[in-house]
Amino acid sequence: MRHTEAGVWILVGLVLAGLAIPWFLWGSATVVAGLPIWLWWHVGWMGLASLVFWLFAQRAWGVGIEPAGSDGDSSGGHGVGPESARETGPGGDGL
Repeated sequence: MRHTEAGVWILVGLVLAGLAIPWFLWGSATVVAGLPIWLWWHVGWMGLASLVFWLFAQRAWGVGIEPAGSDGDSSGGHGVGPESARETGPGGDGL
């Protein structure tokens, strides 16, 4: 399942990257609300990219990096991560 999920996220990333530049709008002089249509394309693309990244961060962070049986704690319990940051307080070492 994780292997298929990684493939889907790679495909989503490639499609999103491919849509970053509106090739099909080159040479278009269309203006909407005082701005070129290609600029509106970028505004929409940035909104879509933000949503996709938020979904990725919520659902698939670590896919393809963490072992398949991992419960999300890739630190191996060595005091790295948000839980240990709360224990040591802001600023790092906590020595």
